[in-house]
Amino acid sequence: MALTFTDMVTQARNNVPGVTSQEAREKINSNPNTLVIDVQDAADAGACGLIPSGVNISLGMLPIRADLGVPAELRDERLSDRNRPVLVTCGAGGQAALGAYALKLMGFTDVAYIDGGTAAWKQAGFDVEEA
Repeated sequence: MALTFTDMVTQARNNVPGVTSQEAREKINSNPNTLVIDVQDAADAGACGLIPSGVNISLGMLPIRADLGVPAELRDERLSDRNRPVLVTCGAGGQAALGAYALKLMGFTDVAYIDGGTAAWKQAGFDVEEA
């Protein structure tokens, strides 16, 4: 039977930890090497803003940018260290869970998604930057 988006998100959430906005902020503040990735399409990420120090890599491009086997010009060097702490976000959390799970499958050892995404981050009263 074919999986739905909801099924895929549930599977991802069962395999990758989610963190609250407060936990994410604490992790970012305690380890400046933490990479925050917003996996929304650029227009969507721009509309809701980026978590400070965050980068936008769309969900569709994330596995390519993180693949050490593709030509260097297709990779994102920030994703070359599989032990670097990574927090994945999106608008509401579903795409973030999928992105975090993809990175886990690719060998990332310290990856989580922000539960509720950037919307929850903003609702917690934390700042965002224009994308």
